[in-house]
This record gives sequence, C-alpha cells and structure tokens, in this order.
Amino acid sequence: MSEEKNIKTNNQSKPPMEKPAVESANVKNDSNKSTAKKKSFGDNKKRRFSRDNREDDGFEQKIVDLARVTRVMKGGKRMRFRACIAVGNKAGKVGVGIAKAADVTNAITKAAEKAKKNIINVQIIDGTIAHNISHKYGAARIMLKPAMVGKGIIAGGAMRIVLELAGIHNIVGKNQGSKNKVNIVNCVIEGLTSLKQMDIKKPDEKKKSDPKKESVNKK
Repeated sequence: MSEEKNIKTNNQSKPPMEKPAVESANVKNDSNKSTAKKKSFGDNKKRRFSRDNREDDGFEQKIVDLARVTRVMKGGKRMRFRACIAVGNKAGKVGVGIAKAADVTNAITKAAEKAKKNIINVQIIDGTIAHNISHKYGAARIMLKPAMVGKGIIAGGAMRIVLELAGIHNIVGKNQGSKNKVNIVNCVIEGLTSLKQMDIKKPDEKKKSDPKKESVNKK
C-alpha cells in the first residue's frame, strides 16, 4: 500500500505535459484560412450585386405569354414552361424572345436575354409611325395606322405591349387573324422592321431657307 501511495504522489507532483507549439500554430493557420474564405465569399457577393446593378441599361421587360408545355418521351411526359418576353427602352428599340425551361424564373430570364439579342430600331415621327402597315405572319394578320397627337394607343393584348415598349404613343392597331399571342407579337415585330426610313428636315434647315424667300418677295 505504501508503494502505491508513493507512486500516486509522484504522478501528482509531475507537471502536466505541455502541448507542442506546432499544434497551436496549425490551429491559428486554419482559423486564418477560414476567415479569409468567408471574406472572399462576401467580396464575391458584393461584386455580383454590383455587376447586376451595372447591367441595368434602361430596358423594360413585360411578359406577353407564359404557358406550361409537355413533351411525350420514352419514360413518360416531360413538363416544361414556355415564356414569351418583350423588351424595350420606350425610345425606338424593342425586341421579343421565346424560351423554355423547367422553372418559370429560368424561362423568363432566358427569354429576356434572347429578346435583348433580337432588338430592332423603329423610326418614330411625332410619336407615331411614318405610314400604314399591313403584315402577315403565319395565321396572324395585323394592320397598323399612324394617328394624330393625343389619340393614344388603340390596340389590345400582345400588340399593345410591343407598341408601348417601342415608345409609340399615337397609333391605331387591328388584329385581323389568329389570336395566338406569340404569332401576333412576331407579326408586329416583322411589320415594324418593314417600315421605310423617312428623311426628316430639322427646323434649322427650314430657317436657313426662309431668308431667301423673304429677299425674293421684297424684290
């Protein structure tokens, strides 16, 4: 018993073993790495948000049509969403895009990107178009006529969305064929591309020509 007591007292008298400094250094390095990763992840988030804000170039988008479509496959039916989006800056630029995806948000974003790639320029004279348009696309037939100031946009459905985003304020539109929104929108876009470019005289040029007429009248 005396020997066991002596062994216990000797063990208690010995100081505890200190952990090597290498382990503490490794722990510090790991903690520094984790903090660095967190900081970098936060910086990437800030960069993404800043890029999204920079990409806002003044284009407004509207949903023309959103439908659920299915395709029959070997294993069964595959369901997806189709989105038709119109994009424009209300200053003579407008475009339309159609895309499909498994999710609604993905379909809308894909369609908006396609629409921005298919933008056309529309000549607007005093808030309206230069001349009458009658165009046919598939089973859709449309008629567009210029209108006086204050008349407004007399058109409905998908046609009105495209004309508003193009920046046309006074126009009369009529759908004479199919009621399919996708065909109507494509028909309107093709009709606006067929517009003839008109030469508009600036008011400065008119003022320059006036003094000559006045001198002739005086003689």
